[in-house]
Amino acid sequence: MTVTPLRPNIDHWQDRVDLAAAFRWTVRLNMHEAVANHFSLAINDDGTRFLMNPNQMHFSRIRASDLIEVDVNDPDALSGPDAPDPTAWGLHGGIHRHCSHARCVMHVHSIFATVLASLADSRLPPIDQNCATFFNRYVIDEGYGGLAFEDEGERCAALLVDPRKKVMIMGNHGVLVIGDTVADTFNRLFYFERAAETYIRALQTGQPLRVLPDAVAEKTAQELEAYPEQDVRHLAELKAILDAEGSNYAS
Repeated sequence: MTVTPLRPNIDHWQDRVDLAAAFRWTVRLNMHEAVANHFSLAINDDGTRFLMNPNQMHFSRIRASDLIEVDVNDPDALSGPDAPDPTAWGLHGGIHRHCSHARCVMHVHSIFATVLASLADSRLPPIDQNCATFFNRYVIDEGYGGLAFEDEGERCAALLVDPRKKVMIMGNHGVLVIGDTVADTFNRLFYFERAAETYIRALQTGQPLRVLPDAVAEKTAQELEAYPEQDVRHLAELKAILDAEGSNYAS
C-alpha cells in the first residue's frame, strides 16, 4: 500500500492526497466534466467543514495542496479568491449540512450514469454482479430543478436521509455518490458507472434481460458490502500507478 509522507504545514494531508488521486483517476476514466463537477470530504464531525476542488480547476491538474477548505457556517465563504463554485456550495454544502453520514460526496456527469438518469425509467435492474451491488441501495431524483444552487442542494439532501442508500441517480443530470471515506466513495462511483454501462449496453441489444431474483440480488449486495478492504486496496493501487508514472497529484 502506498503511504504518502504527511506534511505538517497542511492539515488533513493524507485525505487531500486520496482526494487528489480520485480526481486524477476520474479523468483517466473519462468520467470528468472538464472544470465542472466536484468531490468533497468532511473534516469535522457534523460535516459543516469539508475539503473540495478549487473553482474551475480541471480535474487533471488538481494536487493535494490545491484543495480548498469550505465552512458552510462562514457567511463570507462565497467571497474571496478561494471561494467555491456556487453550485458546489449549494449541492455539497446542503448534503454535508443535512446528512452527517455523507462524509465524502462525489458528483459527476459520467456518460453511462447520465444516460441512465435521462431515461423515463431510471431504475438499475440487477442483471449482473455489478448491478446487484446497488440493489435497493440508490434513490432516484425525479425533480431536477436546474443548476444546483442552494435551494436545489437542500432539496437533494432530503433524498439521502436513509444512510443505506448511497447513490442518487439525478434525473436529467448525472449521479451523486456518498460514502465514509474517499476510497469507499470512489470505489462505489467506479462500480456504479460500470453497472450503468452494462445495463445501457444490454438495452442496446434489444434482447430480453436476464434479471436476478430479488433474494439473489440482495444476497450479492450484502456479500459485496462485507468484502474486505476492496475499496482501500483499489485506491492504493491507483495511487501506486500514479506514483510510478511520476504524477504530482500528491504535492
